[in-house]
Amino acid sequence: MTFHPSAHRVVLLAYDGMNLLDLSGPLQVLATTNRLQGREVYRLHVASARGGAIVTSAGLPVATQSLAEIDGLLEDGQGLHTLVSPGGSNGEEFTLDTALVAWIRRVAPLAGRICSVCTGAFHLAEAGVLDGLRVTTHWSSAQQLQRRYPALQVDPDPIYIRQGRIWTSAGVTSGIDLALALVEQDLGHPSAIATARQLVVFIKRPGGQSQFSTPLAAQSMGTGRFAELHAWVAAHLDADLRVDNLARQVNMSPRSFARSYVAETGRTPARTVELMRLEAARRALEETSLPIKRIASQSGYGEEQNLRRVFLRQLGVSPGQYRERFAAL
Repeated sequence: MTFHPSAHRVVLLAYDGMNLLDLSGPLQVLATTNRLQGREVYRLHVASARGGAIVTSAGLPVATQSLAEIDGLLEDGQGLHTLVSPGGSNGEEFTLDTALVAWIRRVAPLAGRICSVCTGAFHLAEAGVLDGLRVTTHWSSAQQLQRRYPALQVDPDPIYIRQGRIWTSAGVTSGIDLALALVEQDLGHPSAIATARQLVVFIKRPGGQSQFSTPLAAQSMGTGRFAELHAWVAAHLDADLRVDNLARQVNMSPRSFARSYVAETGRTPARTVELMRLEAARRALEETSLPIKRIASQSGYGEEQNLRRVFLRQLGVSPGQYRERFAAL
């Protein structure tokens, strides 16, 4: 491999308890791109606060450089092209690494791009990098991120979001999608596709595609009447699920229900219904051989053309194309 002085320096942060794939996914994408290009397009560094081995949540140790070593490189005038903040934690609540936060806050103005994978967005948010921006994270942590950092506009749906030089992604495998998008920005579409093909990534998902797991959160959101409501909606997706009828199920006035629902779940009733219907249709396409027309009816879309419009808008593929790519049968 030819080492080129203009290689893009990429620093991927690491800490004890992080998700292994949040780190290794983007790292492998960039390393594979280097190999396919036959030169060092990306000069890769994995760095933790003190350096040495960190232990991921999977129990696998990862060797890292120290932030002090990275500082030395930056002081020598070697630029920081891309900073990646992966996520993951050992518990339900994300615990910040304060040393990483302080370092991000200090070097952020020097970085050409700043990216997060999964709950790595918490480190960026704490450092003030995400203030006022539309961002995403793993669907299960979206409400927590919004609650802790109200200056953010947290959207739990997209695979990844770009806001200028700031990129945030949903988590786990979406870190691979984000890294492929970075390669596409740097080297063009053919290079990104070549890397995806080498990694046997079947489809290079666009950032606007919904996190497939997002609607599953609906049935675990809320307590009491709303938890029961979500179970009822899941069993009656082909019914009339307008606000008036949903409010009747929980014995509330439509206005009071809509207000209370948004306050407790963070989204409108209509949005929850939309996501749950999409999830039901997606799973039926993956797991059954039912005709698409019947799936459209059962999941509440009525006509097949309505289902097609939703899939094209939300996922960028038709129901038939989705089934070809993801069906387990």
